[in-house]
Amino acid sequence: MEQLTGKEMDILGEIANISMGNAATTLSLMVNHVVNITTPRVEVINRSAALDDYEKTCLFVQIHYIKGLTGNNLFILKERDVVCMADLMMGGPGKTEGEIGELEQSAISEAMNQMMGTSATSMATMIGIPVDISTPEVNTIDVESIKVFEKIFENNQDLFVKVSFRVDVENLIDSTMVQLYPVDFAKNMCKVFMINKGETV
Repeated sequence: MEQLTGKEMDILGEIANISMGNAATTLSLMVNHVVNITTPRVEVINRSAALDDYEKTCLFVQIHYIKGLTGNNLFILKERDVVCMADLMMGGPGKTEGEIGELEQSAISEAMNQMMGTSATSMATMIGIPVDISTPEVNTIDVESIKVFEKIFENNQDLFVKVSFRVDVENLIDSTMVQLYPVDFAKNMCKVFMINKGETV
């Protein structure tokens, strides 16, 4: 599969920076705390390396584009951060102990739905076409089991774009959130972005 060009990497970084910056504003309203997100880091990785920054239990949040773009986003969140974020959303102090239950999954699903809704609106403005998303699909995973499975079936052609950014919530959450999507989806998004800006594809 063709890799991304330097220009495409820059475009993806620009899109992620603006869309996730607006998503952070949405999250800050939901948790009633200031949320800061750093400039995203964009890289192309093999799928088996997607979980290298994680261990133990994590939450996978998958969101499909149903209008404007064809593809999906996959977010990976640490268990501790999910528990803390859910507690903040319910008016708590931001506890970090405990496991991810139905309540936490429901809270994070709502948070990601609103964050990515804001992100989609930002993307629609940048690429010049309406963009809409599906309701998030939330699953708890055992990271080590998935890593072993992925290594067994590793394929060097199975590439993903990894967009990572640090999320800080007033000393309660200091974590890296990872966004993954297929390379062909990323290239299509760059193409639409460039056409909207009148640039040569």
